[in-house]
Amino acid sequence: MNEKIIAGVKALVAAPTSCPEAKAAAESWLAAVGTDREKEETKKLVAELEEDIEPIDDLIDFASSPKCKELFGDKADGFLAHAKELKASGAKYCDCPACAACERILEMLK
Repeated sequence: MNEKIIAGVKALVAAPTSCPEAKAAAESWLAAVGTDREKEETKKLVAELEEDIEPIDDLIDFASSPKCKELFGDKADGFLAHAKELKASGAKYCDCPACAACERILEMLK
């Protein structure tokens, strides 16, 4: 298995913004590398990453929401501005550590 993919999956596990399901899928995949379960775990990992990665428009919707304001308070406006800058720069996804790791891994596995 490609060491870059393994490093990317480890980065996903370590990312503070990774959800528990993504971490679990990543850990299962890491445990399966080099075994007869690797192909099956790769499919599961890809499915989880595709579900978890935050498209930029969804990020903007969240950053515009009352929930964002509730969670981030005064920082919510900066969060929204950042999301809009990402979209303007051509980004397709959120750039948090978890989403960035998801994007890199998906590019390598597809």
